[in-house]
Amino acid sequence: MLFSKIEGSGQPLLILHGFLGMSDNWKSLATQFAAHFQVHTLDLRNHGRSLHSSEFSYAIMAQDVFEYCQTHELSSIYIIGHSMGGKVAMTLATTHPELISKLIVADIGPKFYPQHHQLILAGLNAVDFSKKPTRSDAEIILEKFIPDFGTRQFLLKNLYWKEPGQLAFRFNLAAFNENLDQIGLALPEHAQFSKPTLFIRGGNSNYILDSDFNDIKKHFPLATIQTIAETGHWLHAENPTVFYNVVVSFLI
Repeated sequence: MLFSKIEGSGQPLLILHGFLGMSDNWKSLATQFAAHFQVHTLDLRNHGRSLHSSEFSYAIMAQDVFEYCQTHELSSIYIIGHSMGGKVAMTLATTHPELISKLIVADIGPKFYPQHHQLILAGLNAVDFSKKPTRSDAEIILEKFIPDFGTRQFLLKNLYWKEPGQLAFRFNLAAFNENLDQIGLALPEHAQFSKPTLFIRGGNSNYILDSDFNDIKKHFPLATIQTIAETGHWLHAENPTVFYNVVVSFLI
């Protein structure tokens, strides 16, 4: 059901990417973590090389990860989730706490987030693959909607040759168009995970505010919160060295 890359040995560490991402985004850090753990870097439903489905919600994505762990006979896992992947990890931890020993959430909280991906989806939908665009053509189209170069490059990593001369996106854009409201949903009111939990936020990001701490503690009473200075929402990519050290210090 879920595509994964597995490397290293030891206690299992699962890594869950964010919205419109994939396992490849974590390739370098996963290799570093593999010095200490058996690392499973997953493509979540409708992303990367994993299954495409019209069903798309945190509950069903968490169930996918649970079934992945059962298939691979994993227990007492560590799990890292970034952004959307963090919400999936939180959902899994609060519904199957017996599976997880420690939880790490990167730059996302349990609260509701208003929709803010509309321009990105508009840009992605503007790429007409029936016209057989090149990668450069796709970037020119995206630039009209997404001025930030880094964000465009992140999205363009999802392009692949579906067949000779025919590019496509690896993610299931149609499912995202139909279920965009799912991305911002809050964790259920009474969901709780009472094991060691680490929230890591970017110092320049507004995804986790000081005012969110009480809500985080309500759902995750053993949570600690650390900030990586001078980083934004993609904190693990902007300062991978500090991110790695923070994670390893928490897990070992």
